[in-house]
Amino acid sequence: MSLLVVGLSHRSAPVSVLERASLSADAKVKLLHDTLAAEPAAEATVLATCNRIELYADVEKFHAGVAELSTLLAQHSGVALEELTPYLYVHYEDRAVHHLFSVACGLDSMVVGEGQILGQIKDALALGQELHTAGRLINDLFQQALRVGKRAHSETGIDRAGQSLVTFGLEQLAVHRPVGEWAAGKRALVIGAGSMSSLAAATLARVGVAEVVVANRTAERAERLAEILVASGTGVAARAVPMSAVADELAWVDVVVSCTGATGLVLTGDDVAAALEGGPAGLAPTPPLPETGGEPPALALHAAGLGVAGVSGAGTAVGFAAAVDAEVVARLAAAAQGGLRIADAGAVRTIPAPAAVDADGCPLGLDAPAGGGRSALAGVDAGSLELHGTWADQGEAAAQRQPRRAARALADGAVPVRLALLDLAMPRDIDAAVHRIPGVRLVDIESLAEASADAPMAADVDAVRGIVAAEVAAFGAAQRAAHITPTVVALRAMAAEVVAMEVARLDGRVPDLDERQRAEVTQTVRRVVDKLLHAPTVRVKQLASEPGGAGYAEALRELFDLDPQTVASVSRADAADPMNDDPGRAS
Repeated sequence: MSLLVVGLSHRSAPVSVLERASLSADAKVKLLHDTLAAEPAAEATVLATCNRIELYADVEKFHAGVAELSTLLAQHSGVALEELTPYLYVHYEDRAVHHLFSVACGLDSMVVGEGQILGQIKDALALGQELHTAGRLINDLFQQALRVGKRAHSETGIDRAGQSLVTFGLEQLAVHRPVGEWAAGKRALVIGAGSMSSLAAATLARVGVAEVVVANRTAERAERLAEILVASGTGVAARAVPMSAVADELAWVDVVVSCTGATGLVLTGDDVAAALEGGPAGLAPTPPLPETGGEPPALALHAAGLGVAGVSGAGTAVGFAAAVDAEVVARLAAAAQGGLRIADAGAVRTIPAPAAVDADGCPLGLDAPAGGGRSALAGVDAGSLELHGTWADQGEAAAQRQPRRAARALADGAVPVRLALLDLAMPRDIDAAVHRIPGVRLVDIESLAEASADAPMAADVDAVRGIVAAEVAAFGAAQRAAHITPTVVALRAMAAEVVAMEVARLDGRVPDLDERQRAEVTQTVRRVVDKLLHAPTVRVKQLASEPGGAGYAEALRELFDLDPQTVASVSRADAADPMNDDPGRAS
């Protein structure tokens, strides 16, 4: 039997596919039961997190195992096999061990070095033990992975290279400000009370928020988490509310972190928009800006007489309508109020682009910092204003061709953030469209994946890779040595049986031996047998621990004509050792 892992992660699949393929708690249970029911698998467990889904199994045949496990993943994830297959990866034997050890050390995480994956590996092992789908190989593998992960964190500085997904998410919300400075005095709403939500609540309390409100479908779990936060010594106020109260609480908080197991959206765009309208600031909704943000669209709003708080150079244009064509102003005002571009007011359609335009500035100088605002626009005729609109629209089109991260960053800087949202759920809890609402900043798994691609790697990563390589070699040697142990045990059992038979024959031939003499003869025969077997059995274990050493067990069975049933019975007895199913070994 050999270890096989089939899975997909943030490295192999887009977030949209991971979101659709996510497994509920019931789906995990059914997947494991069906995996064991399939002939190629003898034992299995599943590691499912917000950014990976991996099925580990002990299989008899590689090709049949890959086909079966891939099919089962597709069936239970609800994604068609032909659609899922391009994103699947397969690791076998030592490569599978190397993969899991790397995962345990945080080398394969979205945020390199994060330690939360250790808890998720422990949960995967516990699930296999609870369902009795984890046998000797899965138990040994996952317990060793936990030890390797802990060793990596204790012996290297990998913790400096990464952090938890929660901390990384909060850093993205803070946008280049220290998280503690950004979070100080804020009110936070945490939706969910599972492991990730609990970590988020504890992190928020640690970085200095004033209050944490916990909402969960099970009231007892929310209340328990709130009690733990109050008793944590951080000075944070905490309370629990039912899920039905989320909409009301949303209007009074500054930060929301959501991570539930819901299959649908927990917060919709309408929920968030309504919360901003009725929040404590009592502010009316701000007219939406183009997603790319920036000064030219802001100037267009000035021209329309619409002030936008938080935009560079924002102000009013009182009296400006008298200086330009009233029809142009009306078109611009209608466009701004509708959240449209200047081009949508008709300017670009009626005036061709100028032949020579400075790519870095407005051809009319209307974007110059000096004399900006109303004074920069006073006296401009309608034709010149429409030329300015053409330039602004060209700048916007160029910005829209930039990566999504750049577009979001500009938008985030355009309007003060009134509500910061961190969605760590898979599938997502928060409607991705809320980032278009002025005053809202959303960080989700997809944006975290984009941001983490630019995160620096620490030098300690190389040290962790060295640990992983050494541990993989040691694990492989131990497994190969363990594979030959039943054969060695069966050989010694056969030798002991031969000794017993010969001593019995001696008793029949020399009945006059007293007890002391009989014991001495018996002990002598046993010492002879032990000495004859010692060197071969020790050497065969050493050879078996090397790559390709599995054939030595078969050689022993053939040379000594060992009964295959005896060897199998030893293997079954060893596998039934309660130590292999002790959950405490995973801690």
